[in-house]
Amino acid sequence: MTQATSAPAIEVALYTMCLVQDGDKVLLLNRPSKRGFPGYIGPGGKVDFPESLTEGAIREVREETGLIVHDLIYKGLDEFVDPSTNYRYMVFNYLATSFEGELLENPPEGELRWVPIQEATSLPMQDWFKRRFPLFFDEGTFEIYEVYDMENLVTLKESVKKL
Repeated sequence: MTQATSAPAIEVALYTMCLVQDGDKVLLLNRPSKRGFPGYIGPGGKVDFPESLTEGAIREVREETGLIVHDLIYKGLDEFVDPSTNYRYMVFNYLATSFEGELLENPPEGELRWVPIQEATSLPMQDWFKRRFPLFFDEGTFEIYEVYDMENLVTLKESVKKL
């Protein structure tokens, strides 16, 4: 008789990102280097247990911008896995075109700026966000999947699908 071996634990991190659109403009944060992921980025962050994904997205937008978003549109999943550490990082992406409130005067994550959608990718931003940004405004949803070696900082496999 052989002993059953248990599979190694997998760490899963759940995050959201929610772009807020107002006509032909989108609200972006200009994050300073000290906050990590410097450059322009959408509001978002870790989903707190036991809140739902959409509750997390709504909370993050409120905390980072002061706006209360409504009627979120699910746009897609961006995830990466590192098989050597059994780590899976998942970002659930949303678009909000309905909101209320005023922008924070001193936002915690960086300067807030309404940017024309057509000009946004010319701003300084992380490559992964620049790749994902146009997908928020395309019809349908997307799935980005990346196998990443965090120790050597190299992508081993990548796919981007429009669904």
